[in-house]
Amino acid sequence: MGESGDGTRSEVSGSAHDVVQARDISGGVHFHGPAAKPVPVPRQLPADVRGFVNRVSELARLDAMLVPASGAPETSVCVIAGTAGVGKTALALRWAHRHRADFPDGQLYVNLRGYDPGEPVTAMSALERSLTTLGQTPSTVPGDLETRSALYRSLLADRRMLILLDNAATVGQVRPLLPGAAGCVVVVTSRSRLSGLLIRDGAHRVTVGVFDEAEAVELLRVATAGYRIDDQEADVAELARLCVRLPLALRIAAERAAARPHMPLAALIRDLRDESSLWTALSSEDEEEADAVRTVFAWSYRALSASAARLFRLLGIHPGPSFGLPAAAALATVSPVEARRLLDVLVGAHLLEQSAHERYQFHDLLRAYASGEASGSDSPTDTRAALERLCDWYLRTLSAAVDALDAQRDPGLVVLENSAVTPLRFADPDAALEWIDTETDNLLAIAETAAGAGLDEMAWKLAALLRNPYGDRHPPMSWLPLGERALAAARRSDDHIGQIILSVGLGITHRLARDTDRAIEYHEAALAVDTDHSGLELLRENTYGHALVDARRFGEALEVYQRLLARVQDAGDQHWEVGVLGNMALILFHAGRLPEAQARIDDAFAAMPGDYSQLVRAEWLYTSAMIARESGRAAEAQPAIDEALSISREQKNLIMEAMLEIELANVQLALDRPYEALATLQHAASIHRRLGDRSREALALNATGEAYQAVGRTREAADFHRGAAMVHRELGDGWRLALALADLATVLHALGDSTEAASFATEALDLTRRYGDPRAEALRRRLTPLLTSSRN
Repeated sequence: MGESGDGTRSEVSGSAHDVVQARDISGGVHFHGPAAKPVPVPRQLPADVRGFVNRVSELARLDAMLVPASGAPETSVCVIAGTAGVGKTALALRWAHRHRADFPDGQLYVNLRGYDPGEPVTAMSALERSLTTLGQTPSTVPGDLETRSALYRSLLADRRMLILLDNAATVGQVRPLLPGAAGCVVVVTSRSRLSGLLIRDGAHRVTVGVFDEAEAVELLRVATAGYRIDDQEADVAELARLCVRLPLALRIAAERAAARPHMPLAALIRDLRDESSLWTALSSEDEEEADAVRTVFAWSYRALSASAARLFRLLGIHPGPSFGLPAAAALATVSPVEARRLLDVLVGAHLLEQSAHERYQFHDLLRAYASGEASGSDSPTDTRAALERLCDWYLRTLSAAVDALDAQRDPGLVVLENSAVTPLRFADPDAALEWIDTETDNLLAIAETAAGAGLDEMAWKLAALLRNPYGDRHPPMSWLPLGERALAAARRSDDHIGQIILSVGLGITHRLARDTDRAIEYHEAALAVDTDHSGLELLRENTYGHALVDARRFGEALEVYQRLLARVQDAGDQHWEVGVLGNMALILFHAGRLPEAQARIDDAFAAMPGDYSQLVRAEWLYTSAMIARESGRAAEAQPAIDEALSISREQKNLIMEAMLEIELANVQLALDRPYEALATLQHAASIHRRLGDRSREALALNATGEAYQAVGRTREAADFHRGAAMVHRELGDGWRLALALADLATVLHALGDSTEAASFATEALDLTRRYGDPRAEALRRRLTPLLTSSRN
């Protein structure tokens, strides 16, 4: 029986029915990769800035460095540096939009958020997003920074792309995101000079300063055009000076002036001069600029209505990079209609940016200002209540999304409906998935914030609910930091249900990442927590058994399932009984105890109730087929695997179909039908590659090597075994690596290369020494002659 909460969704469609059978093929048989699913050309640039003025010399310098009239660019990396609010991003976007046609392979944009009040985006996270944009599936994204960066460079080689890295704080954020070959151009914006990029990476720098007076006046004139016509030049110049000619402050001031077309500019200037100097300081390299920004923000903020000002302050509490209208409504306890009106007011005042339909974001300076205003103007009780409402809204909406996906929820994980917030509801799974994808960064940030604020129940439930949908779209290890903090929150509040669910989740995640030792530690921690919840008891025992099987600790795993079997039989739970019997049969099969495995799978089918899940029945048919084939009864295995495949196709479960096809090919090989096996394996490997399951793709590659050897194509067989071994090595799967190396050594020995064969046989033998089961002993006996022949 599969692990609770460990399901996988697949949006890939297709079937094996369209594969041409290969029994009549003669001549060359070639194992091709799947037709790659087209990856859209990335067009990630945000919209160009309206009302952009001046910066003529800076644009010309960028042109000279990055798109010269002839020859190679002067540099492929340019840093646009300058103080906060000076217009670095606006300059970068204006240049990028002018030159989109020069980059036919697309544009990548990453906001590194180096100066946001929250945590900046790490190079690891930025690489993950960029790699998936470039066509990688979550499971093919490497887990360490160096390998992830190397894959990124490989994918960018021979492409002509623009990469815009916005708001970088450190060289460490940027360097792993630099391409390794000519053709791509990287533009970085930063308040820092990032001298390390110039010294080591050959970058050039364009420094952006505040406008001179004439440029500042021009921006004010352009921004107020059509609203104000009688302003005196001296007054406009005075307003520019009060804004210290800083573009962000100028735009806010211009909006205030445009919104009051009949108020003399001199009166507006007096208001600005009279603003209090007691506002919270904002970060800026120049104190005069900081004072000007603070004063202009305060001037615009104090002109807001009380309700708009309250929403502005509360939005400063939101820890995510952007937010939607429903979240803003929940935060402020207003209707969506009222929230939309207030957000429009804030956008109109240039205190907020609208990034997409019903989505908004702050400039980092304005976020800091809003957060400071919330701390200074609202009581700690009100601020805390607002944060709780926000966390509650995200938790309940995520719960509704998980329900819409019809995903299996961990037993004991209950989100009660009695709440002051109104969560979103989802009409179908696609809408739920779209919301989760859009809000993933916010959900991670909210869960971290909840844990840091002592909202322990919300923290662990957010993390637990997010694990499966997040894991379907990201490498398994990416969820671990959040899972650890959520487990700490559950322990801090002595919440036994949360401790078990999070420990099990961390164990499953480590197991998916091939770290079985850590997985077992977490599963044992889950077992050590007291509970009288029967569903959790079954969950933690079942998942612990799976981890022991992956570690090839078959004797201990059988003991676990013996305990489970007694429990479910006492409870009269036939569905669990069949699942436990099936798992025991699978363990005995992997341990090489075939007669006992056969007895257990027979027991499973005898106990199977009429309403048993057809997909799980297909799993046990698969186990039955493997037992029959390895027992020398391949003809009996054929109908079992055929029935299992029929179920998987009826249920449109492509993951199971591809898994079953590998076993079908093994049966075909056992029945001396290698050409049919080749066609079957080609389709299976194609599906696994599209799904990003490298482990099972490698199993298909290794079986293909056996099929090529069966048709006398021994050298090609060696290539497939090498490919399978390489993948298993990268994944850290010691047992499957040993099997692939043993097959490779056997083929090389047949080709007469006894020295290389012995080298691979030695490595395989070393890998098997940690295992004491009959299969490992049989593999060692198989490898020994290959070592002896080399010495002879």
